[in-house]
Amino acid sequence: MSNYPEHMVAPMREELTQAGFQHLLTPSQVDEALQKPGTTLLVVNSVCGCAAAGARPGVTEALRAQGLRFDQLVTVFAGMEKEATAQAREYFEGAMPTSPQAAILKDGQLVHLMQRSDFLGHSPEEIAATLSDAYRQTVAAS
Repeated sequence: MSNYPEHMVAPMREELTQAGFQHLLTPSQVDEALQKPGTTLLVVNSVCGCAAAGARPGVTEALRAQGLRFDQLVTVFAGMEKEATAQAREYFEGAMPTSPQAAILKDGQLVHLMQRSDFLGHSPEEIAATLSDAYRQTVAAS
């Protein structure tokens, strides 16, 4: 059961879909995606203002302008697919659940996690730079 009407969140989903993200709707889809070999960017999407003003535009800016290349881009929506979101957060190694979140995983293992505090009050450009730095330190370096 979701907290929000689908017509309300559809534009928020579409923002990530246009950037190449696949929506994971069930816990089994989450496990299937996150256990694949390679690099994954997982975004926990949200209706909150910092997702709208920072997380989604920052992540899409990082992919577009910073040239980050992941093997897969996936997303879950907090407050919508609750079971899928809970399953995704199982990969975050005990981190507090926040919305939004952005995680870089390599071969199913968390290598970097951005929490709500990393988005709140930061411009999309700052968020893109943070994500790009994490990508280069953890993914491109190995």
